[in-house]
Amino acid sequence: MRPHLQQMALSLLPDPAAASRPELRAFYDMLRDYPERGGKGLRSELLLLSARAHGLAEGSPGWERALWLAAALELFQNWVLIHDDIVDDSDERRGAPALHKLHGVSLALNTGDALHAYMWAAVQRAGLEGGFREFLSMIHRTAEGQHLDVSWVEHGEWHLTPDDYLDMVRLKTGFYTIVTPLRLGALAAGQPPHPDFEPAGLALGAAFQIRDDVLNLTGDPAKYGKEIGGDLLEGKRTLVVLHWLQHAHETRRHIFLDQMRQSRTDKDPAIISDLLGWLLESDSIEYAQQFAGAEAARGLTLLRGALVQAPDQSAASELLALMDTLTRREA
Repeated sequence: MRPHLQQMALSLLPDPAAASRPELRAFYDMLRDYPERGGKGLRSELLLLSARAHGLAEGSPGWERALWLAAALELFQNWVLIHDDIVDDSDERRGAPALHKLHGVSLALNTGDALHAYMWAAVQRAGLEGGFREFLSMIHRTAEGQHLDVSWVEHGEWHLTPDDYLDMVRLKTGFYTIVTPLRLGALAAGQPPHPDFEPAGLALGAAFQIRDDVLNLTGDPAKYGKEIGGDLLEGKRTLVVLHWLQHAHETRRHIFLDQMRQSRTDKDPAIISDLLGWLLESDSIEYAQQFAGAEAARGLTLLRGALVQAPDQSAASELLALMDTLTRREA
């Protein structure tokens, strides 16, 4: 994330030094924890590139509007991650213990709720007509995708197809990672968003998430920022796993599903290690990679067409290059 953007987001949060009580000082520190850990800032960068591509010059009078929208996106990402880590009982986030592991579920949940409110403060600072509507739509779609993801875990549902998975990730990842940043960038520049931003963004978002799922099994922990194999411990329904289940030997399938019925803390680490090995030696990783490549190609074709008349073709090229990098990510 751009340092200036991070400071804009942090400027909305209360200063721990001004706290009237030690408990509130601790709370203010918790509000800053995830934002200060940084992150790649992919969504905010995409928004700013979209704004430039649509003719909003960096440093122009309207640029501050785009920056506040980008800061709001980063605050959205942070409060959602706090809640997501609680739901998944994740151990780590961005190379450090998850917030609820440091302070407990109740305090972390309250911190996420508060950051949600500060996100709206950033949207208000942007002063963009239609900004609230875009954020509301993004939150609604993301929550729908999260509901699908979590309900399958809660109900022990494994009779799922790749199409079910795609429905979930297009909602949970596609809108807030790609579609909304593209649309907000155009609106910040005073331009109507191209109708193909949605199908392009949903395809690219799916490719991005599939790559992330693969990295959760194969990535370098130092670069990935989360525990390798965490999706298995959390019982995530991923394209890799769903494809593997369709072709697995009945004995291995039984062992897998037996472990997935256990809570995270009750899962057997040795068996989870075996499951990870079975997935890695199968052709399901390659299947997922090829699927992600096809989705990325389709999305990039649609996005390239949507930007062909963009006022700033240099920024449009940067945006397309970023999308290509994201959907081929190896870290």
